[in-house]
Amino acid sequence: MGGNRRRRLGPAVAIAPGARVDRFEVFFDLVFVFSFFIITRATAAEITGTSLLHAMLVLAMLWWAWVWHSLVAARIRLGQGFVPVLMVVGMAALFCFALALPQAFDDPREGSAGPVVVAISYVVLRGVHLFLLYLYAGRESPEERRQLLRFTPEVALSTLLLLAAALIPATIDDLDWATLVRDGLWLAAVLIQYATGFLCTDGWQVQSAEHWTERYDLILIIALGESVISVGVGSNLLGQPPTWPAVAAAVLGIFFTAALWWAHYDVVGPAARIALHVAKGRPRAALARDAFAYLYLPMIAGIILFALGAEEIVHGITSPGVPVSEAAHGPAVPLLFGGVGCYLFGNMLFQFRTLQTLSWTRVAAVVVLAVCIPVGARLPGLAAMALLTAICVGLVAAEVIIMAEGRLALHEEVIRERDSHEASEAAWRARWREDASGEQQAPPRMTGSPADRTGPGSAGSARDGHGG
Repeated sequence: MGGNRRRRLGPAVAIAPGARVDRFEVFFDLVFVFSFFIITRATAAEITGTSLLHAMLVLAMLWWAWVWHSLVAARIRLGQGFVPVLMVVGMAALFCFALALPQAFDDPREGSAGPVVVAISYVVLRGVHLFLLYLYAGRESPEERRQLLRFTPEVALSTLLLLAAALIPATIDDLDWATLVRDGLWLAAVLIQYATGFLCTDGWQVQSAEHWTERYDLILIIALGESVISVGVGSNLLGQPPTWPAVAAAVLGIFFTAALWWAHYDVVGPAARIALHVAKGRPRAALARDAFAYLYLPMIAGIILFALGAEEIVHGITSPGVPVSEAAHGPAVPLLFGGVGCYLFGNMLFQFRTLQTLSWTRVAAVVVLAVCIPVGARLPGLAAMALLTAICVGLVAAEVIIMAEGRLALHEEVIRERDSHEASEAAWRARWREDASGEQQAPPRMTGSPADRTGPGSAGSARDGHGG
């Protein structure tokens, strides 16, 4: 972007130490919702071990792009100045990446158009993130500029590996070897990305712990919501007359998904947010990397897996002519119970990294889920979903009773913080209603030069105001 364009649109604006998530960030996440949906839909078409491996490779690649998106948003207000223009370019690239995903692992002898689109879209998205960070975040900090330069080889090498995975297998006559080469190149790209992230984040800073934790909390909620959408769209519920098994399956699906939401957001999530606020400097950056950038991935993967299993089971329940007493077929029950177990296991690791504690209730729930897989495989689909729901709701109920005192103290602290923050915001906004003499003050003007817009609604005032 040229200097004149940046002057016309406005400069990039750094976030404040107490910044919250920008609305444009949530708008960008809509494309990630679509990407999660595409991964689930493409895998549900034919659930095999190979298709599940491909889904996890794509998810890991997509998640790494989202981590970089969160890094940009942790330094720059994405909805201010010229930044939204570049981010829309990134959104378009991500959308193309998602659209081409179903063809990324097709028979390599049938053409490479889809894999090439995946590779090119990915490099455009990563390039936008890297350019914004280098242009702004590293502009006044030589140390951060060096950090960004250390990631440049990873971006280049990942792109080359994706392009190689798109082009080289098409030249190999043997299908098995072509598939092995393609999957190996994808796996190498993923390993290089996450290894570089682990080795090259020393010296990185997390300016706003509030913003960082809120970003990851929102994407986890989005993933849980996408699982509900996937089950509703792909399980034959739409267009079918409501029956009691279908209604019961839908209710059970909402119940155990809500229990999984509760398992993270009732105690673990708020306590982890406080822990990140307490940490400073390099320990904060390491905690943000390990707990959020890395350990959220198995939770997201678990959500996709149990969404696939729930979809298969509900599809069987709602299929005409299939008796309700018939057991679930294929990998539905292992995916359902295993996906929930993966989610809880990832959450256990997250809890241990952020709070240095481990809940025996979570350990017991993961063990019970593993033991119940062969039991659920012999039960009717509706009974298997009821068993899973009982385990998830039982976990929540046990923790509410066992951790009652600590849970209440945490909630009271969070409420006090929220009340204080809201009172401070209300006091700040009162300046819009009254001037120093107590007379009515006009709202900030939205026209004219930037110099004319110096009221409390301007970007400069927002930086100087209460940060939360």
